[in-house]
Amino acid sequence: MPASRPYWKGYLKLSLVSCPIAVYTALASSERVSFRQINKKTGNRLRQQLIDEVTREPVETEDKGRGYEVAKNTYIPVEEEELEAVQIESTQTVDIDNFVPQAQIDQRYFDNPYYIVPNDQVGQEAFAVIREAMRDKGMVALGRIVLAKRERVVMLQPWDRGLLGTTLRYPYELRDSHDYFDEIPDVKVPKEMLSLAEHILDSKTADFDPGTFVDRYEEAVIEMLKQKQAGVPVPQARPVQAPNVINLMDALRRSIGEDKTPSAARSAGSEAKKGRKTKTPKPEELRNAPQFKFPIAGGKGKSKEQPVKEQSAKEPATKSAHVAHLPKSKARRKSA
Repeated sequence: MPASRPYWKGYLKLSLVSCPIAVYTALASSERVSFRQINKKTGNRLRQQLIDEVTREPVETEDKGRGYEVAKNTYIPVEEEELEAVQIESTQTVDIDNFVPQAQIDQRYFDNPYYIVPNDQVGQEAFAVIREAMRDKGMVALGRIVLAKRERVVMLQPWDRGLLGTTLRYPYELRDSHDYFDEIPDVKVPKEMLSLAEHILDSKTADFDPGTFVDRYEEAVIEMLKQKQAGVPVPQARPVQAPNVINLMDALRRSIGEDKTPSAARSAGSEAKKGRKTKTPKPEELRNAPQFKFPIAGGKGKSKEQPVKEQSAKEPATKSAHVAHLPKSKARRKSA
């Protein structure tokens, strides 16, 4: 069973063949480290309040509406029922318009991915027919779907036993690359420099493996939170030093010299760095640490609430008694 509720339900239609489908978002953001806005003086969480721009009076939730601005401070009010009444076919049906080679689709148009599954037993055969026809032809389908009250073009492709739907951006959502690239001068690269650069490229060639992606900033934030929870002073930010400017040819040659290290040795060195433990707070630092009963949120795993074990005066304080377990995370930080 899917781990979440369907984001959209409707029908997938190819000519006269149709089947009920459910669409699930393929993205997960709940495991990111997130922060709340708080009052620095009291430590209490802050709540946002809507304020009328003209009267400066608070506005209750039931009085909140939406409007389209036609002039300065002049709006056409639009009710939720009026938006729901704007019905187009793609509100309930993904109608496949055509099939194209995926290689022809500009990757800049890719937006959000979704998992698409058949929604009942009756439509599974029709779903499989559409999926396998695309797989045999090596093509992807383009259709339209309404998500969050906006019609989006969606690219459908076979993915395992289901379909992967990727919404595509409209051309007006992309900036023209010529505005940024046209002023870059044409540079004639010397053959020797190009050869050295290609040698470095060959030495770093590998297979794509997203499992190696590590969000180092997320991990650093978690480590900082652990230190603050333990009462250990957090180090100040170090000034960023600009890289030394050296001769380009010398830099290429030095890079090749560094890459002569066997890949196994580089891998071992990388693993050693990963396994290197951070500085353990001293007992006297932890003795005065605040007593936290809840783990810090964030990371792949979900820790259950662990009450802090009471210690006697004779028993030395340990880090595990004061610091909640914090799993490593490979996700990004977001602000709430």
